[in-house]
Amino acid sequence: MIPIILANITLPLTDPVLKFLLILIIILAAPLLLNKLRIPHLLGLIIAGAVIGPNGFNLVLRDSSIILSGTAGLLYIMFLAGLEIDLGDFKKNKWKSLTFGMYTFLIPMALGTLVGLYVLNFSMLTSVLLASMFASHTLIAYPIISKLGITKDKSVGITVGGTMITDTLSLLVLTVIVEMAVGDMDDWFWYRLGAAIIIFFAFVMIVFPLVGRWFFKRCDDNISQYIFVLVMVFLGAYLAELAGLESIIGAFLAGMALNRLIPSTSPLMNRVEFVGNAIFIPFFLLGVGMLIDYRAFFTNIETIKVGVVMIVVATVAKYAAAWLTQKTFRLSLDQRRVIFGLSNAQAAATLAAVMVGYNVILGETSAGEPIRLLNESVLNGTILMILVTCTMASFAAQKGAHNIAMAEEPEDNGEMEEHKERILIPVSYERNVTELVNLSTAIKSKKNKDGLFALNVINNKVSDEAAFKQAKKVLNMAVTTASATDNRLNDLLRYDLNVVNAIISVIKEQGITDLVLGLHQGKRATSSFLGNMTEGILGQSNVNTLVYRPMQPIATVKRHLIVVPEQAEKEVGFSMWVNKVWNIIQNTGGKAIFYGTETTLGYLKDIYKKRPIEAEFTVFDDWDDFLIIFRETKENDMLWVIMSRRERISYHASMNRIPNYLSKYFQMNGFVLVYPIQAGETDNRYLV
Repeated sequence: MIPIILANITLPLTDPVLKFLLILIIILAAPLLLNKLRIPHLLGLIIAGAVIGPNGFNLVLRDSSIILSGTAGLLYIMFLAGLEIDLGDFKKNKWKSLTFGMYTFLIPMALGTLVGLYVLNFSMLTSVLLASMFASHTLIAYPIISKLGITKDKSVGITVGGTMITDTLSLLVLTVIVEMAVGDMDDWFWYRLGAAIIIFFAFVMIVFPLVGRWFFKRCDDNISQYIFVLVMVFLGAYLAELAGLESIIGAFLAGMALNRLIPSTSPLMNRVEFVGNAIFIPFFLLGVGMLIDYRAFFTNIETIKVGVVMIVVATVAKYAAAWLTQKTFRLSLDQRRVIFGLSNAQAAATLAAVMVGYNVILGETSAGEPIRLLNESVLNGTILMILVTCTMASFAAQKGAHNIAMAEEPEDNGEMEEHKERILIPVSYERNVTELVNLSTAIKSKKNKDGLFALNVINNKVSDEAAFKQAKKVLNMAVTTASATDNRLNDLLRYDLNVVNAIISVIKEQGITDLVLGLHQGKRATSSFLGNMTEGILGQSNVNTLVYRPMQPIATVKRHLIVVPEQAEKEVGFSMWVNKVWNIIQNTGGKAIFYGTETTLGYLKDIYKKRPIEAEFTVFDDWDDFLIIFRETKENDMLWVIMSRRERISYHASMNRIPNYLSKYFQMNGFVLVYPIQAGETDNRYLV
């Protein structure tokens, strides 16, 4: 029976089940095999595409399904680059990105044009178009950078920003050259193109965030949120095409527009990265490999000549741009490797340019052969250049990123060691479990993967089976929410007559350092409420305690207003709560506005110099006029109030009125009341 089935298999494969099975086996096997050889799996997928493609063993055709999935993968790469970029760092380094963008555009343009004219003997239009192919590049090595966790490094931000600049300029050159070649350029061409680009950029960067924040505040369905993200990616790509740009520019801008709404610690980010890295991006890499025709390199000397020249020019030009960037901004050798690795790979925009140029017919020879703007030698040479540059880019990026990641490991950016940070989340109600867990994953150390605990307390005098089932349901909901962000949450079920006693016992048993309590919507934040439970916990425990009332998903919060009392820096737990606030700003991309005395703000500014975030510092020293803060609060703001236990160093009598203020004047905004550790000896392990 099996021989008969195998005999019915024809090449290339036509059975969609068999085709998809083969591709999945390659996607699975490539990383497992090549990691042992220290070869980037991205390169392995490209080679695998060449082997199974029409120019290899002809197992799979590069048909519409491969092209569709590959296009989605390419847009995914650019979208992730925009999504994971640190916007605060990007703004700070915008001139560095502009400088690198001009380096990596002008050097290849100048060198490529000269080589095209005087080495390859092409026409001026062909030489300029060829040079624009050298100037553009694809962030094909970005998944390597992302996997090693250095996307926040300065070199990555500079390169990603520069990529947007050089690819935009390169594709504009392509548009202009094609218009000149076919003779369609009129007096209004530049006005139409300029207006379309300005409208496109403004629309994506202004409208996309507004629509995204509106949607995420009103829809909490995981599947709908992910589909919405895909819609925005492809909408941005299509709008770019309407503006006369390549779709990859639109996908990148869509990522930047949604950057602050999809935090790196959120379940949605985990789903976006998972699907892209598992399916779409590998399809793109396989599709690139299927374009490679190794036979052309042995049958046509002109193809070899053109391919070698293109490889040398592209590599030299991109290396020169990376070297000049390193020297200009005094970056390290490994940062230069990352810049070169990210910018040397030629794929997406290069393929777009060569295919457009190849399809532009300028005329015919006497023998009736078409005269193309870019001939077959350039087309085949481009495929060779893609293979070689992607290979070099993968190795360079992997080496530089690995060294940077290893160098950052000991410092850990001043965060608490993950095995010392243990966060407890008492959960009772289904409606606030998700936001409590999301807050906890946003404030925790990024390497703390298993230091989260969820606790549900059941009255030990109640033998109701329904109470047990409800408790397990709530705990399972917490575990599921945490696992969606690649974090392990330990669920704890306790029987006790008193909730406070149960929480205190777990704090002592598990060595808890931070406690996140919920104040669900509809519950008035009165002093009696805080006295009944929170004050009981504060009086009997010595942990950093956060009382949280969510009013919207934390990812949609634009600004975090942090009110700090006088002499807060003298408290034992000062560094602990500062660490948490810093983490949430870095993880969610919001903006911090600190209110405090000049002395206290001075301490915070010193920390800011070591760990820059997007922040402002405003002098505020009159807690009797706390409503000043209310007048400065806007929609999508969240308030943080650093409280104090009675008779402690930073205690102020007006703190007694804070719960009433929050209940009366801050009904539309979420808030966090932070009660730092204020007893015991100072522990330097928590220093920022």
